[in-house]
Amino acid sequence: MKKIVFLMSVLFTIILTTTDSEAQVRVNGYYNANGTYVQPYTRSSPNGTNRDNYSTSPNYNPYTGSQGYVAPDYSQGAYNYGQGQQIYTGSRGGQYYYNSNGNKVYVPKRGGR
Repeated sequence: MKKIVFLMSVLFTIILTTTDSEAQVRVNGYYNANGTYVQPYTRSSPNGTNRDNYSTSPNYNPYTGSQGYVAPDYSQGAYNYGQGQQIYTGSRGGQYYYNSNGNKVYVPKRGGR
C-alpha cells in the first residue's frame, strides 16, 4: 500500500511539473521602440484565451505576487472595456477598438465564442 501511495505521489508531481512548465514562457529583455529597456520576465504561454494569464482576474502571478486585474474573455466584465466604442475583431480573433489617438486598444473577447 505504501508503494502505491508513493508511486501515485511521484506521478502526480511529474504531471503537475510538466503542466506547469509547459504553461510558462521566459521572455528575454528587450528595448521598446522608444528606447526603454524591458527586464526579462516569465509569462503564460499564448493559447488564444486570457483565462489562464497571470494578469487575468482572479489568477495570481507567482513571480510578482500580484493578483490579476483583467476581465476573463467572454465574461460580463469584458463588456466594461471600450464602452461606447465600436469593437473590431482581427484576423486572429483578438478584439479591439481605436482610441482618440488612432491606436488599437485590445479588450477581452466578448460575444459569440
